Amino acid sequence: MIVFGLDTATPSTAVALRLADGSTTDARDDPPAGAHPGHATRLLEMADELLARAGIAWSAVDRIAVGLGPGTFTGLRVGVATARGLAQSLAAELVGVSSLQALALAALAPDPAAPSAVLAVLDARRGEAFAAAYLAGDPGPPHELTDPAALAPEELPGVIARAGRAAGGAPRRWLAVGDGALRYRAELEAAGIPAAAERSPLHRVSAAAVCELGAHAAPVSLHELLPDYRRRPDAELALIATGTATGPST
Repeated sequence: MIVFGLDTATPSTAVALRLADGSTTDARDDPPAGAHPGHATRLLEMADELLARAGIAWSAVDRIAVGLGPGTFTGLRVGVATARGLAQSLAAELVGVSSLQALALAALAPDPAAPSAVLAVLDARRGEAFAAAYLAGDPGPPHELTDPAALAPEELPGVIARAGRAAGGAPRRWLAVGDGALRYRAELEAAGIPAAAERSPLHRVSAAAVCELGAHAAPVSLHELLPDYRRRPDAELALIATGTATGPST
């Protein structure tokens, strides 16, 4: 099965292609700090270039996998809409995976020196982070120990405490990864939670990991594929403050 994967949960645009033999090739656009993300302008261009480089036609793609977040509202909307459109036009299967779980998968490598548990943290803006804790699968994808949530920095150590209880209290070698782990490194390390080195690729959501998770996930329909926002958008919160919003964001 050939899987095309993409993730736009962060300012970066990431794409990857997993071939039938399990080998993967990927590409990404990481805008400099303060620059506008290139999700809408770069995503399909990067996808076309990736398939051309691999010598694969779009018609050969069997499945589209997309990171559902949590992450930026605009980025997730672009990614999900693109995945839906590709799956529909190609008559390909469609799957969604957690962007936090993809972060964890890349960090939980089958290596004795790798951590046995990961705190995946994405910068949620507004002084918050999206975070969830994962335990290495044995085998299989990372096992989710805590539900993804939008948290204040001082709440992040509590995720580890809850994860420890969920894992039976056994000691683990923890590692925090993601752009949120970089932003809130001081708070994490003050609580005894080490973060990956500043320039480590583990802080970036990997579309190759999205492909790997997507290859083993159950396909969904176009209408079942929804972004995982985990909180209301700024515009809706503003409406709530003025008393003009009545329902959750979709």
